[in-house]
Amino acid sequence: MESVEQGLTAQPSDAAEVRAAGHPRRKRTVAVLSLLGATLFWAGNYVVGADAVHSIDPLSLVFLRWAIALVPLLLIAQLVERPSWRAVLAAWPWLLALSVCGLLGYNLLLYFALEHTDAFNASLINAFNPALITLAAAVFLRERLTPLAVAGVVTALAGVLIVISGGDVGRLATAGFGTGEVLMVGAVVVWTAYTVVGRLAPKVPPITATAVQAAVAVALLAPVHLARGGLALPATDSGLASLLFIAFFPSVLSYVLWNRALTVLPAGGAGVFLNLITVFTAVLTMLAGSVHTAAQFVGGAIVVGGVVLTNAPAFRRQQRGRQLPRR
Repeated sequence: MESVEQGLTAQPSDAAEVRAAGHPRRKRTVAVLSLLGATLFWAGNYVVGADAVHSIDPLSLVFLRWAIALVPLLLIAQLVERPSWRAVLAAWPWLLALSVCGLLGYNLLLYFALEHTDAFNASLINAFNPALITLAAAVFLRERLTPLAVAGVVTALAGVLIVISGGDVGRLATAGFGTGEVLMVGAVVVWTAYTVVGRLAPKVPPITATAVQAAVAVALLAPVHLARGGLALPATDSGLASLLFIAFFPSVLSYVLWNRALTVLPAGGAGVFLNLITVFTAVLTMLAGSVHTAAQFVGGAIVVGGVVLTNAPAFRRQQRGRQLPRR
């Protein structure tokens, strides 16, 4: 989900809203299908990533993912967004921080977590992210936190505890947390930091921002691999196929589809589709033969419900703003 938050928090211009209102139903349908495709591929990152870490270590996986995705991201950014590269480079301290938190920190923790926990569990814990972002925005950005949003954060946290404990929350007091779950919670915290920094950073077109952050990630990891004695390539054909899927579909195509949809649909409405990542992960893992527990489904439903509660006040404010007459 790297750099998605920039697209979610950006407010559509008056012209964009007029265009959205005037688009025929067919374009809205294409936009919805684009959002479904984007979230499906991001869900695939969990499922395919869980397979990839069996044949390639997480450090190599993150490096190769962004090294392969870098060229198509740069080409698409130039063709679609036509950024002012001088302005983009002027924001390099922010893009460096975002790359360290998001493309490096989040993905490394995610893939290390997938060595110890299953893809569905990881996606369920990650579903808590929007609620934690709301809480962090209130603390660090002084954004308004309503009682309903607080209730949503608490509800989502309760759902995460159910998932982590397997339905026996009391067991955590004696057995503690599993390694994969702890790493995944760390990934959620790091992505929250990424989002807070992203809201403070100068505005850079989203695909351009992702491309530059990918370049930074590759540049930072290259010396690490040299110090380790070289880069570990996928050990199996399955691992190579997993790497190529991750490099092109969730890393490139998802961003193109997501930002295409945002030219038609409001950002708040598009953001609701992010909840489908967990749903798609459940479906994909079941198709792959995984068996899920009742605690995962119950905890996941509670997490998603808490996220909906958390985001409800902001969504209502956005809807009221859209209904106000233009002056």
